[in-house]
Amino acid sequence: MFQPSSLKKIGLLFVCFLLLTACKNSNDEKFSNRKVSFNSDWSFHLNDSLADKDTIGTATKWQTLNVPHDWSIEGKFDEKSPAGYGGGSLNGGLGWYKKIFKVAAEDSTKITSITFDGVYRNSEVWVNGHYLGKRPNGYIGFQYQISKFLNYGDKENEIIVKVDNSKQPNSRWYSGSGIFRNVWIETTDKLHVAQWGTYITTPKVTAQKASLQIETTIQNQNSASKKATITTTIFQEGTKVTSVTQNITIAVNANQTIKQAADIETPILWSVEKPELYTAVTEISVDDQVVDQYKTNFGIRDFKFDLNKGFLLNGKQVKIKGVCMHHDLGPLGSAINTRAIERQLEILKGMGVNGIRTSHNPPAPELLELCDKMGFIVMDEAFDMWKQSKTKYDYGNDWDKWHKKDLIDQLLRDRNHPSIFVWSIGNEIPQQWDESGVTIAKELSAIVRQYDKTRPITAAMNPPVNMNLEGINLQFDKAKVDYNPMAASGVLDLIGYNYAHQTYEYHQKNFPNKPFIATETTSALETRGYYDANSDSIKKWPVRWDLKFTQGNPGNTVSAYDQVQAPWGSTHEATWKVIKKHDFLSGMYIWTGFDYIGEPTPYEWPSVSSYFGIVDLAGFPKDVYYMYQSEWTDKTVLHIFPHWNWKAGQTVDVWAYYNNADEVELFLNGKSVGIRSKKEGDLHVMWRVPFQPGTLKAISRKNGKTVLETEIKTAGNPSSLKLTADRETIKADGNDLSFVTVDILDEKGVLAPKANNEISFSLKGNGKIVGVCSGDPVSHEPYKGSKHTALNGKCLVVVQSENKTGRLELTANAKGLKKSTIVITAE
Repeated sequence: MFQPSSLKKIGLLFVCFLLLTACKNSNDEKFSNRKVSFNSDWSFHLNDSLADKDTIGTATKWQTLNVPHDWSIEGKFDEKSPAGYGGGSLNGGLGWYKKIFKVAAEDSTKITSITFDGVYRNSEVWVNGHYLGKRPNGYIGFQYQISKFLNYGDKENEIIVKVDNSKQPNSRWYSGSGIFRNVWIETTDKLHVAQWGTYITTPKVTAQKASLQIETTIQNQNSASKKATITTTIFQEGTKVTSVTQNITIAVNANQTIKQAADIETPILWSVEKPELYTAVTEISVDDQVVDQYKTNFGIRDFKFDLNKGFLLNGKQVKIKGVCMHHDLGPLGSAINTRAIERQLEILKGMGVNGIRTSHNPPAPELLELCDKMGFIVMDEAFDMWKQSKTKYDYGNDWDKWHKKDLIDQLLRDRNHPSIFVWSIGNEIPQQWDESGVTIAKELSAIVRQYDKTRPITAAMNPPVNMNLEGINLQFDKAKVDYNPMAASGVLDLIGYNYAHQTYEYHQKNFPNKPFIATETTSALETRGYYDANSDSIKKWPVRWDLKFTQGNPGNTVSAYDQVQAPWGSTHEATWKVIKKHDFLSGMYIWTGFDYIGEPTPYEWPSVSSYFGIVDLAGFPKDVYYMYQSEWTDKTVLHIFPHWNWKAGQTVDVWAYYNNADEVELFLNGKSVGIRSKKEGDLHVMWRVPFQPGTLKAISRKNGKTVLETEIKTAGNPSSLKLTADRETIKADGNDLSFVTVDILDEKGVLAPKANNEISFSLKGNGKIVGVCSGDPVSHEPYKGSKHTALNGKCLVVVQSENKTGRLELTANAKGLKKSTIVITAE
């Protein structure tokens, strides 16, 4: 029973709590403008004629837009594009961005900086006519302090950004062009935490306690030395966990790194299943006044790559089930959008993916933030080439001057992300075959270890060991092994294999002291919804990597049965069977999770996007998605394919991916076609069935009881359109997206699997259509349009909100089909 005195104490405590909360909220409010978006209301001009040359002037015509922006995706596909079919046959060029802005008078005593998360490529920046600098690398962020060049109060400022992506090819895939990542204005006191100025590690983690080491770099740009108090407070979901304080004296125009330590009792560990995050709030106080506040998200986890057990996370063996991802967002191009990345990750999570490789460059910060929150094991990759170029105008030309700066910036930017477990210093580097590669690898590894000793270093090598594959399954023979110098040098912590899955089981004999990671695997090829007649033959297209491919299917299609592979790779099933079998194989990153623009192996023009993805360019899963889902998740899966629209009497191979069952029985129009069970090592079952129109039905059973049923029906003529939004309610913030799937149905509501109708879209309300796509690698229709041709019954339209609430009414029309309308609400 409470006494009055107890109530008084509780009341006092409550008042203290409110005061502390008010102070915290006040500080949060005070520093809410430390970093603000600078994306809106830019002017853009593309030098698209010889008359423009390399200049802008009073006669220059500008268009108003927001960044992130990719001008290449707005262009037309061009067979003669200097980017080539590898670059998506979309042109680069030289563009200019301009923005007029004002800065409050009270900020004249502060430090103002502009931060670009990524500009592709060769960016140069001026503020009020003052040249700030150049950055060739399009994938790493950079910052310029601009305070001394600014006008304050009512007088305007002008920033100009020149982006030169005119010299091509400079990439082996589609790069995009422009200010394609976010831009920020940062305003701080002259005494502040430096850009990327915190580094939080957890050198010892147990279930009972985690020890934190916190390094913070403070900058003093005052004209006098300063005495300050640095307080770092750790929060978990808004609740204070612990705090540590240190007093410092920092000299004039000095950078000072301080070290703090703290313990967290019974820490909540970050894992792929439950990616729990903590936040460190660093506050700098002078004379009891907080002058700067800086927030850092981090996670607490313990991990290692073990020689025998593979990857261990928090003491638990975890197989890395990863995919490689390029940076483009399909019909949105390379202009970053957080919701678009989130959607990709959601689709991959649904398949069972737990790992992302950022091939082959530093990713947008938003990807890493989402991987932190959603639970992915990230391999953060720095370079696709070193000093030796792979294309004529690529980063190899900038290597000597810029590689050290770019790598350090990547490490400083990314090293607090708990989702990052591996640094990759390069992909398929030609110098791996000679001693020059060893020299560069040692330099890069030394830089990584200087800035982060908590994660292993690898390189994606192709392959680290060459073996005579004849008789490889009979006996390991040391005489048949050819090591590449970089792998043999010992400079890497993890041996990264690109392909060569036949050699994986010999890894421990080849590299007895180095753990394994399959940095890139598979390179299987499919067109969604297209199937060859016979599925039980494996095809290598092209026959050799260096040979031009002249044979294939009509329309540059590839069978969606898992039967076609690039000559350096394998089918999906082949590599996963090996990885699955051995504990010491820590995991794999499949090439690729999603299709991407450019690199249309095995074809050239007129193909303009890839066939490698498990998910197509529009975000529609191909059939093999369900093989992985049956292997990589606990979901009960029964997926049969192909569609059931064929010529009368044609023999069709029917596959089933299933799990959590002993067998699958297939029925055609109610009559059993047979029962199939996976033999040891099988990942699918198959029936060869003479086609009859009607219903194909599959039933999976366990211990004689039905687990799941699924069916496919023969579709009639296309009759109507159906619109389905991934989210019918979105934020009215000018950025959020709704991805709307368009299905072409027959009169009974069955998907028409061969329908390729042209669909037109219209939108009413405060929003806009920002992308259309079917996933067809051969389509030359613009992604930035209001109409698009479906591929095998499906199409995608992407709707973006504006800064107003209300209804967005999207209508789809196609000649001869019943139209469809859907309402999306912006709140």
